[in-house]
Amino acid sequence: MSFTGLHTTEKSIVKALAYFNVFNYPLKKEEIYGFLDSLCDKAKFEKTLNYLCRQQTIYKHEEFYSLQQESKFVERRKRGNSLAIKQLKKAERISRFLYHFPFVKGVAVSGSLSKNFADDKSDIDFFIITKANRLWLARTLMHLFKKLSFITGRQHWFCMNYYIDELALEIKEKNIFTAVEIATVLPLQGEFIFKDFIRENKWVKEYFPQHLRWSEPEQELKEYSIKSVRTIKKRKNTDRLNEWLMNITAKRWKIKTAKRLRSYSGELMGLDAGIHYAKPDPSNLQRKILNHYEKEVDAVMMGLESLKAV
Repeated sequence: MSFTGLHTTEKSIVKALAYFNVFNYPLKKEEIYGFLDSLCDKAKFEKTLNYLCRQQTIYKHEEFYSLQQESKFVERRKRGNSLAIKQLKKAERISRFLYHFPFVKGVAVSGSLSKNFADDKSDIDFFIITKANRLWLARTLMHLFKKLSFITGRQHWFCMNYYIDELALEIKEKNIFTAVEIATVLPLQGEFIFKDFIRENKWVKEYFPQHLRWSEPEQELKEYSIKSVRTIKKRKNTDRLNEWLMNITAKRWKIKTAKRLRSYSGELMGLDAGIHYAKPDPSNLQRKILNHYEKEVDAVMMGLESLKAV
């Protein structure tokens, strides 16, 4: 829906809050500003924010803003932010360990922890970048280790859910879900590869033109020389092993998906696998969140447009 009766800044503020409302996560003023999908000066932004509060389209609780009138989620956020400080220290230690696995070029925190939130049931989600054409070798070795972590009950510390290699830095799904994840991903190891990653995903600026991550001067993306590509191609046996591991893993996950197995968090299990990436099937959780978000936006904007029509 277009909601032509609403100003651009009104729509942008509502959309930012609606996305995080899916997760019951109220935002601070500066966070809303960073997640606006349109350019806006600070004065106009604050004036519009205050107007929406007066109209009770959004609600202010202490320093936080939300689409929900109840303030209980503010306390939830505060507890989650406090716990995240401890979790991030743990994630930093774990990332140094993961970084030493063969073929790993970068390790970052993703998911709720990258947004500075954790609770007693939170996993530590890691986003991994590997060397070119070595993703499945790295992933297999890392997941063999993860199986050992079940013995100590620490498997939730090692949720290595999303892998890409250095030849596939651009995320192909371009929507608000992936844009938020890229905007908030927290690099812990491999500074230079993550500069390339951010540079390759500059399309996110179309979603969040004022986000701090894109306010810095652009870094030049490294080019892979012909010599290095030829060197990779010469390692045919290792390439074949990498591809074989991908095929074996994909077949196993296809069986899990067909059985509609669920993870311990209750989500349908599915893997989207390619030679340069391994990630959760976007038709599961990602699609669920996007659908929820779209309903949130439509409901709030219809209510605001109705007020203007009175």
